Amino acid sequence: MVQVVTLLAHGCPPQAIVAAFGWDERTVARYQAEAGAQCRRVHEHVVQAGQVELGQVQADELRVRAVGGVLWLATALAVSSRLWLGGVVSAQRDRHLIRALLARVRACGPTQAILLCVDGLCSYVSQARQVFRQPVPTGKPGRPRLVLPAGVMIAQAVKRYAKRRVVGLARRVAQGTAAAVPARLRATQGKAEAVINTAYVERLNATFRAHLAPLVRRTRAAVRHAATLEAGMWLVGTCYNFCWLHDGLRHRRGAADPAGGQWVARTPAQAAGLTEHRWSMHELLTFPVPPPPVKRRGRRPRWLREVAHAA
Repeated sequence: MVQVVTLLAHGCPPQAIVAAFGWDERTVARYQAEAGAQCRRVHEHVVQAGQVELGQVQADELRVRAVGGVLWLATALAVSSRLWLGGVVSAQRDRHLIRALLARVRACGPTQAILLCVDGLCSYVSQARQVFRQPVPTGKPGRPRLVLPAGVMIAQAVKRYAKRRVVGLARRVAQGTAAAVPARLRATQGKAEAVINTAYVERLNATFRAHLAPLVRRTRAAVRHAATLEAGMWLVGTCYNFCWLHDGLRHRRGAADPAGGQWVARTPAQAAGLTEHRWSMHELLTFPVPPPPVKRRGRRPRWLREVAHAA
């Protein structure tokens, strides 16, 4: 099963796996669905635990061809660590899709001083101002007022097209000051000259296109069910975070590092401080995720109180 899931994560067609292993196609589909569900649980338990330093976050959407329609896949990326913050699949490219994506971004870490770089979709600006709000306690009874922190910044890179070609690019600051945004860009990208862009999340989109057949441009492998696309998204995204080494995150070998070559390669999860080593596929699929706490309303039943008292 580990071998099959590894092949699926690297973009191997299920028909090739069926021909190589002699298994039923439904078995391979079940392995992909179960692996995607496990990767989603791992992502929500580790990445969305609120311990990621966001800094600069870039978000973008992918148009996916489906049987009888179109699906949209929205993803977000932390630039400093190249960590994939999650994705959302929807049939509509509307504010509900963007709001669900930004809610996952907020669950990953503190957003009091975040720079959000997006394209020209206006839903990002309006929904970010809603999702990133923080309660301000006043000491009075009732729900506290929600206020957008002063450190939240939103920048847009709007592309102009002519005959399906980019002919111009306009950069603008939708939230924050024109002096604070370049400073945050230089701090998170590690470059002396940094401009507003979405290049990092677009490079991540290229990784997804290389490992998921329905995302390839001009493909015949259209998506039949949204659940299949979601399972593939969680599998590829979690492997990208925990199992695959990123060349842009390597650093020179120090005294504390084990013996080896001149450079030490890292995964995005290692760069974000979520793990100390590179995970194997077996470790990812067998990682024990605790179940979510059960929420109960009202008084517990008598038999449950007796069992708890006896324990």
